[in-house]
Amino acid sequence: MADETPVLAVMGIKQALTFYQIHGARSSSLAFLFVVGLVLISALAVAQDQATPSQGTKENEGFLAAVSRWWNEQTATVNSSFEDARKKVKSFSSAAGDAAKTTVEGAKDAAGAVVRIPAARAVSGHEKCQVAPNGAPDCVAAANTMCKAKGFDSGKSLDMTTAEVCPAKVYMSGRSTGPECTTDTFVSRAFCQ
Repeated sequence: MADETPVLAVMGIKQALTFYQIHGARSSSLAFLFVVGLVLISALAVAQDQATPSQGTKENEGFLAAVSRWWNEQTATVNSSFEDARKKVKSFSSAAGDAAKTTVEGAKDAAGAVVRIPAARAVSGHEKCQVAPNGAPDCVAAANTMCKAKGFDSGKSLDMTTAEVCPAKVYMSGRSTGPECTTDTFVSRAFCQ
C-alpha cells in the first residue's frame, strides 16, 4: 500500500477509483475464466468416463485403486518396451555372432593363403600344351606337370610361347612353312604352389 500512495496523490481520487475499478475488473475476469476452464475440464473427464462403458467397475473404485490401476498400466507399457528392446538386442547379438564366425573363417582362409605364399614361386621350363577338343591349346595340365616336376602340388601358367613346328623336309626344301607344319604352344613360366 505504501507504494500506491504516491500514485494516488498524483492521480487524484477520481482517477484512482477508475484505476482500481479497471484492475479489479481484470482480476475478476481472470478468476471467471479460471472457473469456466475447471468446469470444462471436469465435464470432459466425465464425458470420457461415460464413453467407455466396459469400465463400469472403475466408477466405484477409490483414489488409491485408480492410482494402482494407472501404475499397473504404466508398468505393463514399460515392460513391453523393455521386452522389445531385449528382442532387438538378442537379434543384434545373433547377427554379430554370425558376422564374427564369417570373419573367423575368412581370416583362416587368408592365413592359409599367406602360409602358402612363401612356398609359392615362379618357375621356368618348357612344357608342351595339349590341344583341346575345340582346337585351342589347353595349358592347365602343362603348368601342373611343370610344377610337379619341380616338387610343387599345382601351378598356373604365367607365360606361354607359340612356335610353328615343321618337319625337317620342309626346311630342306627351302621353304619356311607348309601344310605339314603345326603350331605348338608351350608353357615357359608357371606360378607353382
